[in-house]
Amino acid sequence: MSSIKKLPDAEFEIMKVVWENEPPITTNMVMEQLGKDKGWKAPTIISLMMRLVDRGFLRTEKKGKERTYFPLIEKEDYLKFETKNFMNFYHENSFLSFVNTLYDGKELTDDDIEELMKWAKERRD
Repeated sequence: MSSIKKLPDAEFEIMKVVWENEPPITTNMVMEQLGKDKGWKAPTIISLMMRLVDRGFLRTEKKGKERTYFPLIEKEDYLKFETKNFMNFYHENSFLSFVNTLYDGKELTDDDIEELMKWAKERRD
């Protein structure tokens, strides 16, 4: 996981589509699921996907005129990487700081707190 690099938002959006679909992925699939909402044209999507190939997130194969793409990094691995960086950068690796921020911001409900307490108790037992 140490070779994973932070993705720009646009490339992360592409990867979310890749992770949500069974490989192989085509640019047409990404265009249908994302391009119209974002207002991206096919060349933009192709460019973003090739950047993901260069960064080691995707591998590509050419079959005739069409390129297909396969994920090289799992969604869970990337989310662990991002979460670790977020916790380190913003909360100095303090889970309590993170939860306090959510609590003070009124983001946690009583049900959330109860679920968190249950989760913590299960981990301790």
